[in-house]
Amino acid sequence: MLSLQEISDRLEIQQLIVDYANAIDAHDFNALDDIFTPDAFIDYTELGGIKGDYPEIKAWLEPTLGFFKHYNHLVGNMGIKVSGDTATGRVACFNPMRMDLPDGTSHVMFFGLWYHDKYVRTPAGWRITRRVEEKCFDHNMPVYKGD
Repeated sequence: MLSLQEISDRLEIQQLIVDYANAIDAHDFNALDDIFTPDAFIDYTELGGIKGDYPEIKAWLEPTLGFFKHYNHLVGNMGIKVSGDTATGRVACFNPMRMDLPDGTSHVMFFGLWYHDKYVRTPAGWRITRRVEEKCFDHNMPVYKGD
């Protein structure tokens, strides 16, 4: 049986995960300061991104995601294990992304992935201290034809 503290911790972490998705989708990258620890490690390389510490990733997100007109991070299946002031999680994410093409049309692609997370309780609440993406699938990726 879960204690009231563990239930509360899990709910707070679930909200943190949702807050991440909402901040990214709203292009509110400053809101990520309340989601990640300043020294968090993030690895987005499975889907073509970069890896590094939180400040580096935050600076990379806005210009990179600017290529896409719209995107939506749908998160669920949150497997969270709490151990005192730390926790781990495996979170499913379905991410459709739309980009405008030079000919005036648009292109939509789809990604399925898992976030493998580590969380830590801080004086300001739970924060993500490590996030690593694991690719499940992609669909409708544009084909690069080169020069």
